[in-house]
Amino acid sequence: MNSTTITAKDIAPWYKQGWPWFLIFFPALAVVAGFITLAIALDTSDGLVVDDYYKEGTAIVQEIGRIERARELGLSAQLNIRSDMLRVELSGKDATTIPERILVTVTHPTQVGKDQTLSLHKNGDVFEGAMAPLGTGRWLFHIEDETHTWRMSGATYLPTETNIKIDPSS
Repeated sequence: MNSTTITAKDIAPWYKQGWPWFLIFFPALAVVAGFITLAIALDTSDGLVVDDYYKEGTAIVQEIGRIERARELGLSAQLNIRSDMLRVELSGKDATTIPERILVTVTHPTQVGKDQTLSLHKNGDVFEGAMAPLGTGRWLFHIEDETHTWRMSGATYLPTETNIKIDPSS
């Protein structure tokens, strides 16, 4: 019977073997990923988190009243979106209900940094104005008068839908 004796000289130190490094790799990878996640969390803001829920609730009630006011006035809008231009055709029951200037807020549902507010003046029967180019995705459009008495809202998916019909009565 052959027997081999293993001496301390024959065993390589732990750092020269593969298994300890394999076992250390995954926890070390989790630590690195944790630091990367921490850096991303500190660098970006939580723009969608609301601090004061009561205030937001009362604002929603006021907005519903403003939508009702637009419905009472019989307002409707047709938006035409081009790469760097916005054209709004606003109509109502009575021509006197259409103001000389409107505010259009263009918002992205998840990226607050891309939001825009445009002040458009009446040019004949339409409102036109320049805007920063909008990226691909879903965009929300809010139209209101300067005194904030009425409001209309609509949404579109760009670049496929470049015309929006906003009618608060429907």
